[in-house]
Parts: sequence; structure tokens; C-alpha cells
Amino acid sequence: QVQLVESGGGLVQPGGSLRLSCAASGIIFRMYATGWYRQSPGKQHELVAVITSGGSIIYADSVKGRFTISRDNAKNTVYLQMKSLKPEDTAVYYCNVVVGTKTSWGQGTQVTVSS
Repeated sequence: QVQLVESGGGLVQPGGSLRLSCAASGIIFRMYATGWYRQSPGKQHELVAVITSGGSIIYADSVKGRFTISRDNAKNTVYLQMKSLKPEDTAVYYCNVVVGTKTSWGQGTQVTVSS
């Protein structure tokens, strides 16, 4: 059974930084594409970044140049380094992985950007 656990969210001032972690059990992360998504009240689920098994990376236009997705194969963990945070980055952040026809999600971690 695939389990994903996100951590690292919190309250940060505009311009600040946070690093989110997504630890996996039940799968080997490097074999699959892993994504970070976010959802804020009243908005649709939004793709933030994806890293493929081959290491290719895609970012949403809204986070390019500010966010970095990476993977530590030894720790079976995917990270989202977020810099120059803006109030509009406030959301619950989720990681996911698709294995065959099944998509697994973590429980989410809240990121709040506010002064």
C-alpha cells in the first residue's frame, strides 16, 4: 500500500522560504513521476511541479524561478523548496504519485503566507 506523508508547511511572511517534504512508503519514488499540487479556498486544484522518473521537471508558470522540486532517492523523499513566497501561494499543498491506474495522495500540509 502506497503512503505519502507531507511535512514542512507553516506560516511565513511574504518573501520568505519553506521546504516541503513528501516521504513515501510502499513504492520506490524514483520509479514514478511525483507531483506537488495545491488547493486554496474557492480555487481549483493546481499543479505546482512534477518530477518524472527520468528526472524531467515541469513547473507551473506561477512558480517558475521561485520553487524547486527535487528527489532524494536514498531517503525516498521528494521536496519542494519554495522561495520568494507570495500571499497567493497560500494553500494546502499535496504530493501525489500515479502507479498504474491508481493515484495516491498525501494528507496535505498547509502553507500560509501572510504578514
